[in-house]
Amino acid sequence: MSVSYKKLWKLLIDRDIKKKDLCVSAGISPSSLAKLGKSENVNTDILVKICNALNCDVSDIMEVKPASAEKKEESGNEKHSS
Repeated sequence: MSVSYKKLWKLLIDRDIKKKDLCVSAGISPSSLAKLGKSENVNTDILVKICNALNCDVSDIMEVKPASAEKKEESGNEKHSS
């Protein structure tokens, strides 16, 4: 399974909030935001701080992709690399 934070980026665009402003209002570091940008794992405290700053639920900023979707993406990439 993998995590996607595309919902967070869309929410920031919809609310016209810059990433650096989110860092300040949520009290998170730019490196934590960079991890989110790479869909890497972050501490749940980071997600809670973001949700508190944006007044939203964690489901509004992220989604978990099932393993079957990952396998389809990987097999699709293998076909193109040959």
